Amino acid sequence: MKVRVISGIAVALIMMALVWVGGIVTALSMCGISIIAFEEMARAVGVHTKEKGCNILEVICIIFIVAYYALVYFVGNPMYNMMSIMFLLIALMVVYVFAFPKYNTKHIIGAFFSFVYVPVMLSFALMARTMSNELDTATRNIGFFAVWMIFIVAWATDTCAYFAGVTLGKHKLTPVLSPKKSIEGAIGGVLGSTLAGYLYGLILVHNEIITNDLIYVFVLLGFFGSMVAQIGDLAASAIKRNNDIKDYGKIIPGHGGILDRFDSVIFTSPIIYFLSYFFFGGV
Repeated sequence: MKVRVISGIAVALIMMALVWVGGIVTALSMCGISIIAFEEMARAVGVHTKEKGCNILEVICIIFIVAYYALVYFVGNPMYNMMSIMFLLIALMVVYVFAFPKYNTKHIIGAFFSFVYVPVMLSFALMARTMSNELDTATRNIGFFAVWMIFIVAWATDTCAYFAGVTLGKHKLTPVLSPKKSIEGAIGGVLGSTLAGYLYGLILVHNEIITNDLIYVFVLLGFFGSMVAQIGDLAASAIKRNNDIKDYGKIIPGHGGILDRFDSVIFTSPIIYFLSYFFFGGV
């Protein structure tokens, strides 16, 4: 437990520093994290195997991960992001056809799924960080403040759901998939995240970053983000159970892999970005 707590704090501090810096440092960091997490998922779903090692499907996906993040950061046009995803599918199908029967449909679907599940989903954190609008301040734009909600929601949900489940949990949420999770814990996670969003909004109001009437936005981000975060956590568990693995990796002591620590963040990133974009009118 001690190792888990220490490593968890260390990861949180590192992520905070990387997000705080912004710019190319954040973009490169998110890209690197996405590549590692992609490989974890590729191993989990059978695209990568110890016997065969890294294959052409993984190489193609990694190249597209770098290209995708370059488009997100330097271009910022969603149309080109979508184009890169479609071209990846075409590239994978080309390999499927000309290398047949070396790779089967499970390999192709697994590679494409791993790309969308991790790099694409996680890229919304970078999009949120670079989002700007009329609420820009002299030094930081609204994206700088919105992006923190991704981590606040994910970690507040995990913490509050755990303590609510331990103290109040009686009714199983998903008995087969995750027997330890309870309905009471899930509700506690949502309430805790909503409260965290409200308190964060108060801090921004106190520092004159937003006006008082915008606090409700952060309350909504906390509420809806928490529900999605818990789905992300359960989805990651379901994938592990389907593929008979305990952890996605070993890179984080006491936690496992990147996916084991960021399963909630991966799902929370898109919902926080879209809601922030809608409410704050990012351009």
